[in-house]
Amino acid sequence: MPDRSFDFPLGLRPWPNPRRLRRPLLKEGYLLERLENSPDAFRLTAILGAGKLAGFFQDFARLLPNEAFFVLEFYENEGGVASENEAAPRVYYSDYLPTREILEVITPYLPRLIHDGFVGFGLASNRAGLEMFYSEEKVVTCFTDNHLRLTHLLARHGLPHKEHLPLPADFGHDHLSLLCHHRMQLPAPFATMTPRQLDFLIFCQEIIEQLEMYPVEESLSFFLTRKEQDEIARRLAERPEFAEFIDLAEDDFGVLLFDWNDFVNACAAGFDGDLADYQYGLQLRDLLQFVCEGVTAPLQKKMQEVMAESDAIFRSLLQDQRKRIDAPSTIPMRSDRFWCHGVIAAQGANLRRDLIRCGWYK
Repeated sequence: MPDRSFDFPLGLRPWPNPRRLRRPLLKEGYLLERLENSPDAFRLTAILGAGKLAGFFQDFARLLPNEAFFVLEFYENEGGVASENEAAPRVYYSDYLPTREILEVITPYLPRLIHDGFVGFGLASNRAGLEMFYSEEKVVTCFTDNHLRLTHLLARHGLPHKEHLPLPADFGHDHLSLLCHHRMQLPAPFATMTPRQLDFLIFCQEIIEQLEMYPVEESLSFFLTRKEQDEIARRLAERPEFAEFIDLAEDDFGVLLFDWNDFVNACAAGFDGDLADYQYGLQLRDLLQFVCEGVTAPLQKKMQEVMAESDAIFRSLLQDQRKRIDAPSTIPMRSDRFWCHGVIAAQGANLRRDLIRCGWYK
């Protein structure tokens, strides 16, 4: 059965094993793997006792530059989930904020984030090529293009490298919110907290409001190394007309991939903007395609994979593809720009008015 001497968080309870079959024990340690679609990037998977997480999180934050963004994942339906058939957790990102400001907001919540079985959280900087996430399964996953920084950090926290690392998912276990525990049995600092303070639906919402976080789709998970970002920056520097997009993204190209997905979702829901707003979205896709056609094959493939779902949805929204709507300042590309063939069906009043005025419906 799992090693009960392991420092489990309160939100993870291993099942008893009446047969006492011999199984691998849950021990602290980490695995190091090279990412398949990023030859210069690494993934570290680590198991830490709950008592070490706060210190590790604070030390990881010191590796980041002055600005980073916070990631929060939790189940928004009351009581979490019990099976794979039920809703997935929602993921929220903050904007880039001073790392010190994020820590000031998060520190009072950190024990609850660590111990609640329906919550995951992380801290990242795409600009620095560094990301850390502590999942609801209570496993730390880090992405980096400089693995030595993280292996040294893990070693300082007493974690050895392992060729095989049993994970909590390898054992039967239950997920528990902090409200599932009897108040008299809760350790400090939870014993003095009210039920409202212990409710993950409430304290996660408080974090979202304080950091002004926004929901993102889990399918848009990706990691860009600093080398890949430098490659993208060199390509974008060839076209100064894209400077406005880069400024709005605060020099984080990953934001533009999220923006394209947001534009597609807005079109699917019924586009409220006018023709200029719609063309702005098309120009954003032009930018992504321009980058995609001018970078190395591995990075091009990664970008295509990230955009694949949004592209497929946008294709399905287009109608009357015999005609085109081109973005302003169109530049030469190898692609035939499928996003310019036709127009979306779910047009709001402003877009439809402008299309009529420009003669689209002749």
